[in-house]
Amino acid sequence: MERKTLHVQLAERSYPIHIGPALLAELPALLRAAGAVDAGKLFILTDENVAPLYLERLKRNLEADGFAVAACIVEAGEQAKRLAVYEQVMTEAIEAGLDRKSLLIALGGGVIGDLGGFVAATFMRGISFVQVPTTLLAHDSSVGGKVAINHPLGKNLIGAFHQPMLVVYDTDTLRSLPKREVAAGFAEVIKHGLISDERFVGWLEQHAEQLKSLDPEYVGEAIKRGCAVKAEVVSADEREQGLRATLNLGHTFGHAFEALLDYGTLNHGEAIAIGMGLAADVAERMGLAPEGTAKRTRQLLQRFELPVAWPQQLTPEAVLEVMRRDKKSVGGKLVLILPRAIGRVEIVKEIEESLVLQVMNKAQEEQTG
Repeated sequence: MERKTLHVQLAERSYPIHIGPALLAELPALLRAAGAVDAGKLFILTDENVAPLYLERLKRNLEADGFAVAACIVEAGEQAKRLAVYEQVMTEAIEAGLDRKSLLIALGGGVIGDLGGFVAATFMRGISFVQVPTTLLAHDSSVGGKVAINHPLGKNLIGAFHQPMLVVYDTDTLRSLPKREVAAGFAEVIKHGLISDERFVGWLEQHAEQLKSLDPEYVGEAIKRGCAVKAEVVSADEREQGLRATLNLGHTFGHAFEALLDYGTLNHGEAIAIGMGLAADVAERMGLAPEGTAKRTRQLLQRFELPVAWPQQLTPEAVLEVMRRDKKSVGGKLVLILPRAIGRVEIVKEIEESLVLQVMNKAQEEQTG
């Protein structure tokens, strides 16, 4: 597989997305090509799972190329997106002597990308950063500059828009992922097809087995096509004034599940997989989407070994309460991204809560009955 390069077009803040094998070894050259020649100290943020696999090798490569490097290792998982961990990283950055010319490298999955990006956005009012995703799920979160940490009352409620200098996606890192994390990553890949490209959905249906086995050519193509959807949307609507919100298909439900389960029972991909099925149910109930949309959505998710059933521990009423606090809500009214068809979605405002509750109650009954 050869390296594939896409671009997020944002005028003077445009940046490349490099996708391919063995790119960690090329990171020093890619940094210099992106303009990091005058960078002060580099600060690698990673977690306890990723550090043993890649940190020392990456640090040696960068230092051999003349960069000064410091590193910070945080706990793995969604719990790292807490205010206490954010403070820990800020403290280590200050103690490491970072300044306004320093560059943060977020080496890890979506959690590290979100946390690292928010640290970069707020350290000395903003320093440059680079996304180096090591999970399939992070092909979505590493592109677009939405960075955040969580609050106990909701996911990603504390955040900023801060675009990376570049994204370097070494597909070799996917080989170290547990099977469950691979499946979770495909939830976001599927989402990109569901929101804008029915042909991509058909391709995913056709090549599910090659993708699940992480065939390099097929996975590289899936990441490229998913990133291309994200890049196009972000280029048109960087700060989520309209179109970009469509990237949140399934997320209003999914974020509520994650928050209520304390970010432990379901991972992000699993939560939004269930959410995408429910969004299709709501769309069918409202007459927005043709009958069969939800069935095809769930069948595709199940082919990639993702859950689609209602989380048994939760009540629809509790989920609805958290959904009201979603960032897209306006004046306490629900705003959902709903499918019009496979490959086409729209933003629907002021949705009747009673209808959403009916859909969730039915899902719960089907699961328990």
